[in-house]
Amino acid sequence: MTRKRWTLMLICCLLLVSVFFAGCSGKGKDNAGNNGGNTGNTQSGDTGNTGNTGNTGGTAASGGTLKLAWNSQPPTLDTHVTNTNVVRDIARQMYETLLTFNGNYEITPMLAESYEVSDDNKTVTFKLREGVLFHNGKEMKAEDVVASMQRWQQFGTAKAELGNSVWEAEGDYVVKLTLDGNLIPILHRIADPTQAGSIMPKEVIEAADSSGAKDFIGTGPFKLAEWKADAYIHLTKFEDYKPIDLPTSGLSGKKEALVDDIYIYFVPDNSTRVNGVISGEYDYAFELPFTSFPVLDSAKNIVNDVWPYGFETLVFNKKGVFGDARLRKAVNHAIDKEALLSLAFTNEKFYKLEPAYMRPEQVNWYTDAGKEHYDVYDVEKAKQLLQEAGYNGEEIVILTSSDYQYHYDSAVVAQQALEAIGMKTRLDVTDWATLLQKRQDPEQWDMFFTQFTTVATPLAYPFLDSRANYPGWTNNPEIDRYLDEIRAASNQEEATAKFKELQAIIWDDLPVINIGMTYFISSYSNKVKGYSEFMGPIFWNVSVEK
Repeated sequence: MTRKRWTLMLICCLLLVSVFFAGCSGKGKDNAGNNGGNTGNTQSGDTGNTGNTGNTGGTAASGGTLKLAWNSQPPTLDTHVTNTNVVRDIARQMYETLLTFNGNYEITPMLAESYEVSDDNKTVTFKLREGVLFHNGKEMKAEDVVASMQRWQQFGTAKAELGNSVWEAEGDYVVKLTLDGNLIPILHRIADPTQAGSIMPKEVIEAADSSGAKDFIGTGPFKLAEWKADAYIHLTKFEDYKPIDLPTSGLSGKKEALVDDIYIYFVPDNSTRVNGVISGEYDYAFELPFTSFPVLDSAKNIVNDVWPYGFETLVFNKKGVFGDARLRKAVNHAIDKEALLSLAFTNEKFYKLEPAYMRPEQVNWYTDAGKEHYDVYDVEKAKQLLQEAGYNGEEIVILTSSDYQYHYDSAVVAQQALEAIGMKTRLDVTDWATLLQKRQDPEQWDMFFTQFTTVATPLAYPFLDSRANYPGWTNNPEIDRYLDEIRAASNQEEATAKFKELQAIIWDDLPVINIGMTYFISSYSNKVKGYSEFMGPIFWNVSVEK
């Protein structure tokens, strides 16, 4: 496919999206996952998210200050070295990538003007946008892209997908990527905002060490002005930002810094964030507790954004008694998923019965294959499967955390359901950090609950691939084979068809149980206009009514 064709496709796609949104209005329904699975952080899930458009009515003016209240402080603003979502959500205002996702999760150029894939799918040639400036005033050129991407692919899932892929500059505005891996997952990884391949100046990359960059300089609409540890991050408008003159869609298209300053305050206390956004001390408060919703809903001066997080998940330890798929199926029949979600998430605004592992908005991946195994609450069937498996009263240890009420409540409902079919159970209640440690030892547990946030491709879920060694230790050669076939697919249509078959296998084998889709709450002042959410909050194209 030629560069010209890719560019034409981009323009047409974004125009169609803009027409669609012109005919629709309203507030939509992200992400705070843990470090990908095996190492701890302060969040309750296991990485990845999706998007919504917020309050766009009223008359807004440029300028002014946005005051945001966040529940935690990022460890760094270097997106190369961590996949924590607090880094992703704040740093995205400052950095940009070669490719990104539009509102349908389709790959779209960002700092690349266009890209061309060779006929053998072994090389990708990126034509860079000219005249793009870094926050230090230097023009972005191919040498900066090569330095950034070579460093980025040394970390995390980028290392796993890109391997020894080679980046080369061909003049100032062309970069050639020679693939050591498969095309589709690599392109998605380059576009993924989690542990993003942010483009930084070459000299910043050269000065960085294993702990991260020393200077945080990107090409985005906002730049770093100050980081006061344990207090706030201050971003200011980048006056020389070069936006794309195309409709905004997801993370793609036109970006504008409409406010002069953004202050991101670190406010870990839930009640302080709730009270602060209601009183007007903060313009926006991130991830508020479900129990605060009645108060937030009754406040007249704020807008409540109920946004898609991921799915509540029961993970089985397949090195123990749940190595027998019949026992896993017994549990699937024993749990009333809607009853569990209703108790754990308090209000149907915050959950949805959904068998899919990818969201409906993800048009390249969504499928309901396997749905016949989803909503199958049947106590007698569960007892029958238990008997067929030869269950002999072994104690089932349900590992859970008191730090996250919804995980704890899910575990309590599961315990009651298992005991109702004749299983002996015990809750092991710990803090979240201890849970993350304990789940590494297969002798200490049989099941636990977590959340997997929305990911760019199903290949990013760590619980599927036996080679990932994710706690639970899935070991199904058929699942591994399908994952490899998706990676090796020559086009998206082939990969989509393979995933449809794979999801049916997942529901039949049950390495985990997707209990249902979940949603979280953030709230903002009704004076804030243009706010949107897509795999995390977006503060470009956002203004404050005066």
